[in-house]
Amino acid sequence: MKKYQLMAPGPTPVPSEVLLAMARPIIHHRTPEYAALFTEVRAGLKRLVQTAQEVLPVACSGTGAMEAAVVNTLSPGDRVIVVNAGAFAQRWLAICRAFRLDVVELAAPHGDTVPPARVAETLRAQGSVRAVLVQHSESSTGVLHDVRGYAEATRRTDAILVVDAVSSLGIADVPMDAWGVDVVVSASQKGLMLPPGLGLLALSDKAWAAAARATLPRFYLDLAEERKYAAKNEARFTPAVSIMVGLREVLRMIEAEGLPNVFRRHDRLSRATRAGAEALGLTLFPKTTPSPALTAVAVPAGLDADRVVEGFATQHAITIDGGRGPTKGKIFRIGHMGYATDTDVIIALAALEQVLADLGQPVDFGAGLRGAQKVFAEKS
Repeated sequence: MKKYQLMAPGPTPVPSEVLLAMARPIIHHRTPEYAALFTEVRAGLKRLVQTAQEVLPVACSGTGAMEAAVVNTLSPGDRVIVVNAGAFAQRWLAICRAFRLDVVELAAPHGDTVPPARVAETLRAQGSVRAVLVQHSESSTGVLHDVRGYAEATRRTDAILVVDAVSSLGIADVPMDAWGVDVVVSASQKGLMLPPGLGLLALSDKAWAAAARATLPRFYLDLAEERKYAAKNEARFTPAVSIMVGLREVLRMIEAEGLPNVFRRHDRLSRATRAGAEALGLTLFPKTTPSPALTAVAVPAGLDADRVVEGFATQHAITIDGGRGPTKGKIFRIGHMGYATDTDVIIALAALEQVLADLGQPVDFGAGLRGAQKVFAEKS
């Protein structure tokens, strides 16, 4: 018998109490029962995103929420800057080009980042830029980008800052109002410990002003209409009712732990995983600030990273993930976000030692575990 462990960079495990809540008989979305749920969820989302703005839940994927951010704030031909240092940044590029925007691409190698100074310089040089689109946590590379610095670069310009926080909301601190982020985009299946299917968007006053001018076509993803219904505590269309029920439970769990403690837990898990990998002689893939959501590890020369992923699955019933695009076969990625704790990291590192040994790599058994345990033993 093998016990299954989901340790991919998303989707992530769903807590049992959330699953049980979602398994109850479904409720109708035009009833007082749903209205009470929606009231609680709306308030909890504002605290999570750290904003006074409405946080709009939409029944869609994270990519749907990204598209909603674009079509609601921009017009055909608008010039935008895309910070491209990974696979999900390339999704911003694809969406913007699909809607015939004038894209200025600021590229960096996968595993690296684009400094805020480069964004600020491009804003000055290009002129009339309407938006800067970035990832906070680029989960394809394990890098955490400097969103606070990007917000400082855009604050005194006409450009809005649009942040993909799909793999950072509820994982790393991204205080929307305090930092001056204009659009926060997220989804249900990572730090929020839910199945996929729910997108989340919050817009600043500056972004809502841009939305009032925007002329790109939208219907289902019309956020101005969603906002009108949310103000009445109603869903515009049939919502993802079961996921909303689960979201209420998740928000209660996060508030019981305390948001700062949630951030500290993810930071500890990330540092322990990195320490364990390095203790085994492996090289971390990020060349800059690592994301607390996952750990991306480069494999030794001559080893195919996909064989590491396969070994986790076949020998230990653990799902991790490999690289995407230019990193395929070169890195593997272990997720430790959402419903994750110290023992999950210990299990992953123990499996990693065995997988590497089975693939003919020299392994000092226990070294990875010792590296992680030293981090866990620290008193904060």
